Amino acid sequence: MSKQTTIAKAVSLNGVGIHTGKKVNLTFKPAPPNHGYAFSRVDLEGSPVIKADANLVVNTTRGTNLEKNGVSIQTSEHVLAALVGLEIDNVLIELDASEPPIMDGSSKFFVEALLEAGKEEQDVDRYEYVVRENITYTDEETGSEITVIPADEYQVTAMVDFGTKVLGTQNANLKNLTDFKEEFASARTFSFLHEIESLLENGLIKGGDLNNAIVYVDKELSTTTMNKLCKAFNRDSISVKPNGILDNLTLKYPNEAARHKLLDVIGDLALVGCRIRGKVIANKPGHGINTSFAKKLAKIIKQERRNRVPEFDLNAEPLMDVNAIMKVLPHRPPFLLVDKILELSDTHIVGVKSITMNEPYFEGHFPGQPVMPGVLQIEAMAQAGGVLVLNTVPDPENYLTFFMKIENAKFKNPVVPGDTLIFKMELLSPIRRGICHMQAVAYSRGRITTEAEMMAQIVRKEQVKV
Repeated sequence: MSKQTTIAKAVSLNGVGIHTGKKVNLTFKPAPPNHGYAFSRVDLEGSPVIKADANLVVNTTRGTNLEKNGVSIQTSEHVLAALVGLEIDNVLIELDASEPPIMDGSSKFFVEALLEAGKEEQDVDRYEYVVRENITYTDEETGSEITVIPADEYQVTAMVDFGTKVLGTQNANLKNLTDFKEEFASARTFSFLHEIESLLENGLIKGGDLNNAIVYVDKELSTTTMNKLCKAFNRDSISVKPNGILDNLTLKYPNEAARHKLLDVIGDLALVGCRIRGKVIANKPGHGINTSFAKKLAKIIKQERRNRVPEFDLNAEPLMDVNAIMKVLPHRPPFLLVDKILELSDTHIVGVKSITMNEPYFEGHFPGQPVMPGVLQIEAMAQAGGVLVLNTVPDPENYLTFFMKIENAKFKNPVVPGDTLIFKMELLSPIRRGICHMQAVAYSRGRITTEAEMMAQIVRKEQVKV
């Protein structure tokens, strides 16, 4: 597995929001592993943080807009596309307004700033959702459709059809994220002339000018309309080029509109919250269907991650066998419920218990149909957690481990003789004063059997009062 990444240093840029017209400073800052992408409104008290999360999308009118507890982030997609395109996993994006600067309407300037900051590898594996079957979302009203299919890497195809003479059918294809910087980052946002008129009438694009959007002329440019545009964009005159766009910009690619739509898809799907290994095929994409698909995919991924069983080599030499475990834990048979330790780090531990018919509790616990008591599964996980916390002291033999709290315990599948029970504990917070707060999950036969959040504390033997 590849490692997560962040940026090596903070980097800033500034501009105006295309719809608010407000000046805004944006700063990309390094973030710790598993942080993902998040925006911080430093102009508000407490600098509230809004994660780049599909479930926080509240509006997709002319951009992807997030909101949490009344705090909003507008038009997030170009910034997020730059981060995904450069394969950066963890960044805090500070803003002193609700909307990132539009810059030239593309991701180019964000990419350049992030390249200036540099990329730094982190010592934590990157989670990647591997697409194993086709997943589709269709908008029956618009005819738009997005599908993701299995592929060896993250790929995106965008197909657009606006049904106009000036901009008909276009396609764009990203075969590898390494191509994003050169082939897609500079593709600029665009609009049709009739949309520009409507946006102006509704008080939007206050920060727009004819340098940050391609305008396709899909109707006759009347004198009245021309005067409105000249006034709004502070121009003496405006005309139409032979290719049907206003004379403000020259196209960088014949299919720049499709490339920008692809850029938007990448930015919107960043809201899924993890890397995707699969090919996205977007037919007539837009922020509405992009984010609806992102919500559906995020739900599928969350469910899969919750039920995903890690793969361990049970035939490999264990890190600790039962004799080594007994040098650490005070427990002894028949109440020693950990046979071996496969993995042990500062933040997690993986233990194994082989369930045989010889377990003493089977004599009285459903002897006709023996099932391992759920409380003993919890105890087995707690013992493994005890090894984790006792690993932090030089003389573990002088300590005892005590439960402090068990929460959200769930028993999903029975454990029976012949099963091999694998349990994994991960710290939810750093160990302090001998207190271990961890998330515990037990697996058997390729499925989750038990999970719980638990807290335990180690205490020196001489401090225990009886």
